Amino acid sequence: MKQKLNSILLIDDDKATNFIHTHLIKKTLVVDTVINKLNGEEAIAYLTTKKDGEYPQPELIFLDINMPVMNGWEFIEEYKKSNFSKKSVLIIMLTTSLNPAEREKAEKIEIISDFATKPLTAEYLQDIVKSYFLKK
Repeated sequence: MKQKLNSILLIDDDKATNFIHTHLIKKTLVVDTVINKLNGEEAIAYLTTKKDGEYPQPELIFLDINMPVMNGWEFIEEYKKSNFSKKSVLIIMLTTSLNPAEREKAEKIEIISDFATKPLTAEYLQDIVKSYFLKK
């Protein structure tokens, strides 16, 4: 049974939100490493750059929708086209958007596992880990 994730990638242009979410994630003790990227382009660059001969492999990605440079939807399109090694990565849209059309769009994209409203909570994070990562 997996007790702790290796890494979580936060993709959000709001530095304060990243700080708060990083602190919350570390406080829950569910992961060893939290990586922050400020837009989809930075995240794609991170995910497609080998380090020590291997691509970074976060197990969980929290993805904002509205960001400069490359938004969440554009990130998803680039992510799907990329040919870097991908094991099963859980992608969750984490946004302030209450637009039902965006929720519906996310539900139609197979690689998006959930659509949640900010802020991230410890309870929600623990539910994700239990539901998707802890094998019985």
